Amino acid sequence: MLTSTALVLLMTIPGLALFYAGMVRSKNVLSVMMQCFAITALVSVLWTIYGYSMAFDTTGMEAGVVNFNSIVGGMSKAFMAGVGLDSLTAAIPESVFATFQMTFAIITPALIVGAFAERMKFSSLLVFMTLWVTVCYFPMAHMVWSGDGGLLWDWGVLDFAGGTVVHINAGIAGLVAAIMLGKRKGYGKESMAPNNLGYTVMGASMLWVGWFGFNAGSAVGANGAAGMAMFVTQVATASSALAWMFAEWITHKKPSVLGIASGAVAGLVAVTPASGTAGPIGALWIGLAAGVICFLASTKLKKAVGYDDSLDVFGVHCVGGIVGAILTGLFCFPSMGGVWEPGEGATIGSQLWIQTKGVLFTLVYTGVLSVVLLMITKVVTGGLRVTEEAETEGLDLTQHNERGYIL
Repeated sequence: MLTSTALVLLMTIPGLALFYAGMVRSKNVLSVMMQCFAITALVSVLWTIYGYSMAFDTTGMEAGVVNFNSIVGGMSKAFMAGVGLDSLTAAIPESVFATFQMTFAIITPALIVGAFAERMKFSSLLVFMTLWVTVCYFPMAHMVWSGDGGLLWDWGVLDFAGGTVVHINAGIAGLVAAIMLGKRKGYGKESMAPNNLGYTVMGASMLWVGWFGFNAGSAVGANGAAGMAMFVTQVATASSALAWMFAEWITHKKPSVLGIASGAVAGLVAVTPASGTAGPIGALWIGLAAGVICFLASTKLKKAVGYDDSLDVFGVHCVGGIVGAILTGLFCFPSMGGVWEPGEGATIGSQLWIQTKGVLFTLVYTGVLSVVLLMITKVVTGGLRVTEEAETEGLDLTQHNERGYIL
């Protein structure tokens, strides 16, 4: 679990930071790195003060009973009260469990950065992320993962490592932010090509490696569940990378490096909720579906609707999360090669509906609240977006007074 925790932190810094930094223009390369780094620090502090308690305090929870504590935990663990050398959670030191879950809380808001890259004020980012993890992430983690009495847990939603909690949650917030901030200046009229695809490939590779901590670590132990989670993660990622590559090759006549890297991330996203219940063949199908569907969402859908999701957070994370969350309900069953033990009366149809309910709830809950939180942020900081002049000059200089490259 110590190793898994370190691997998940690696996913954000430097993995996600490099992945995003390579895709923006050279004048904004430091800004997205700074945002990922600052979010890592900010969420670590918030998690320690009240986040862990909001997510995993089970006081007042009772299976089948819907109340306030079904949605959010209490404050009995605020400032990590009661978390000492001898306290255990799931048979491991609670301090290790809390740190492991902290790394999930870190990467989720950091994912959102890619949707509004190159145009949000740094001050607005800090305010919005503080509000968002408090109102959207901590309660979603509680509802899905805290156990009996958690709202989505009691519904029977299967989400082993964060399809709803992490990817759909971040993806829908990213779409809302991209729409509310508006398109980048010159979007669709001038070149916004990635400045360094080498960074992006390195970042994607670190995400791939780190994701073993993300999924296998969610078994909270060195056991068969962790081993299978690791295996299906590799299989789904590989099949999704190939599916995106061939879809792009057929559509655009050439396979791109950005495409295969994006396809790998789409596969990682989609297998996340299924990694504790799907078998290898299910993982193959989940990866293939994610590669093709996320490719279409990031190209055809984005172009048709016209939103400027800078680095395809919605197309990869939200859409990939939806694909994975729903297909979890199919490939979890032993008849479909899964390793889940269905309860009495459980059918593929009933579980697919439960998974769909979880997806719809997450989209509505976080989508609506993200609008509200962005409006509050706008009032508090005097605007979400940098000026046109600052955007033209680049966020590296105008927000941080530094350059990513010496010209």
